[in-house]
Order: sequence, then structure tokens, then C-alpha cells
Amino acid sequence: MNIYDISRRAGVSIATVSRVLNGSGKVSEATRQKILSIIEETGYTPNAFARGLGLNTMHTIGILCADSSDSFLALAIYLLEQGLRAHGYDSLLCCTGYDPQVRRQYLDLLLSKRVDAVILVGSNFVEAKPEYNQYILDAAREIPVVIVNGYLEGPQIYCSLCDDYEALHLATTRFAIQGRKRLLYLYRTLSYSGRRKLAGFEDACRSLGLPQEQFYSACVNGTIYETRDYLKNLWEQRKFDAILTSDDEMAIGALKFARVQGLSVPQDLSILGYNNSKLGLCCDPELSTVDNQLGFACTSAISLLTKALAKEPVPSRIILSGQILHRGTTDRAFAQVGENQKNPIQGE
Repeated sequence: MNIYDISRRAGVSIATVSRVLNGSGKVSEATRQKILSIIEETGYTPNAFARGLGLNTMHTIGILCADSSDSFLALAIYLLEQGLRAHGYDSLLCCTGYDPQVRRQYLDLLLSKRVDAVILVGSNFVEAKPEYNQYILDAAREIPVVIVNGYLEGPQIYCSLCDDYEALHLATTRFAIQGRKRLLYLYRTLSYSGRRKLAGFEDACRSLGLPQEQFYSACVNGTIYETRDYLKNLWEQRKFDAILTSDDEMAIGALKFARVQGLSVPQDLSILGYNNSKLGLCCDPELSTVDNQLGFACTSAISLLTKALAKEPVPSRIILSGQILHRGTTDRAFAQVGENQKNPIQGE
């Protein structure tokens, strides 16, 4: 039994059956009851495609992420799926990996499924080379595209993200003002977010007038223990008294390095993570970190999407300010610098 069978038995069009399934008021009460009786009699369960026939909407949103095993992306997916469900939308999730060609194929797949919109989760979808982003711009000509934690300018593209540049700039400035003189920044990738974080760190160091030999950045895309071992080798070449990282997992690796090196945290070495994940509460001392407001970013993304689908005025992006959380891996002097920091939400 399918929607075609229901329409034949009721003597109405497929569009009329679809309107009843979606609760549309544009059906007479007698016809509605007739269709509902047939549905109950046959035990028919509509699928998303059937519900969308005749209404030009599937009430389904496609979600693309690179790796659902990543704790940050996994939380974002959960928050988005819950929020979409609360607004009456189903979700289709595709895990693309990091190959641009595969991402393009998955996006084409979602378009073929007639989804109402697509959410791209993670700044890694926004490439530095404009030509690599063309497939996203092409998709946005057909349906709204929302990017969480990244920014790409274009018609029907809406972005919800944290100001990673400002967060790293502020954290770096705090360390320098409190007297840390040898700063190290560790990052994994140069995604959109990665580029913004690195620029925030380097610009802060330069604006503070730190000599080049007093600040250093390095790409270390490895496990907690690989990060620890990298720092052990680096320590033999240059010493540092503060480590900033692009995610909490790398910061945990830095904490393990400090322990095996016999360094006291935060007295000898201060450590700052990023993302405010649960990992930061599982270590001793607990990890100071930057909360990039993922919950607000996902809520804002859904707000942008639903307004865009309703053809309401909507800003092209919402920018959130990160919040620096002082715990056990930074000292009191760090926490007291700029403690009146606010966290405004800005729409553009």
C-alpha cells in the first residue's frame, strides 16, 4: 500500500492525500475523513517522499558533516537534529569525509532526494580556494544552504559561527599581559575556522610587539599521545610557558606532556583548549578552554533556515562571541584580564 493506492481508493488526487498527511487546511472535512479512514483501515504509514508530493516540500533537511565520530561534530549533529524535529522537519545525515569530490557527490545526492535545505556542519566545508566552493554556491541556487561554524558569501547561503579570530586574539593577549613570554599555538587544519584562529593568534602577538622568537605555531593533526610526543621533541628546541590549542583534545595532549616533563600546571606552563568539550572536565587539573557557543550556533542556524524557508527577512550570518573559561590550567592572573568580556550575538 502506497500513496497512489490511497488516492485511487479515495477517488482523489495524490496532492489531496499529501495535504491530508501534512495537515493542510485546504481539504474539505468530508474528504479528509474519507482519506483518514482508508489510511486507518489499511495501516498505511507515509514516508517523507509521499508527504511531500503535491506540496513542493519534503519537510526534510539534509545534513552533511565530515566525520560523525568527532565529538564536536557529533554534538552539533545531535543539537541540529533535535532542533529540526521540534520544527517538524526530518533529517538525512551524510558523513562525507574530507575529499572535496565525495562532498560534492553527497550534496548532489541530497538534492536528488528533494530535501528542502542543506546544513553543512563544520568549517572544513569552506575551502581557501574559491573554485572548491563552487558546488555549494550551485546548490544554493536551488535550495537554502546553512553553514555551521563557517562562512561563505552567496545568495541563499546563511552562516552561524563563532568569532574564532577574536577569541584567539583575546586569549593570546591575556597570556601576554599576565607575563607569559613564550607562546605556542597548536592547530590541526587550516579550515575556515582554523585560518581564523591562527590569524587571531599571530595578529595578537604582532600587535603586542612580541619578537618573532617568542611566539610559534605548529600544525599537529594527531592523537593525544602524538601531541604529547611532538611537544617533547619541540621542547628540546625551544621552551614555552603557555600553549593555546585549536581543540580540547590537543590541550589534553599538552597536559600529558607537562606531566611527563615534570612541569607544574599552570605555574610553569599554562594551557588553553578550545570547544569546551566534556574532555576538559575529565582531566586533572580541569582544562581552561574557549566555549565557542556551539549550542547557540546550532539554534541560530535552525532559526536562519526556518525563516529562509518561510521567505522571511533573514541575515546572511550570525556571529557569536567565544567565552574564555578559566579552570585549572590557567592561573588567576589570566582569568582577571578582561573579565568583563561580553558575549553579544550579531546579525549581518
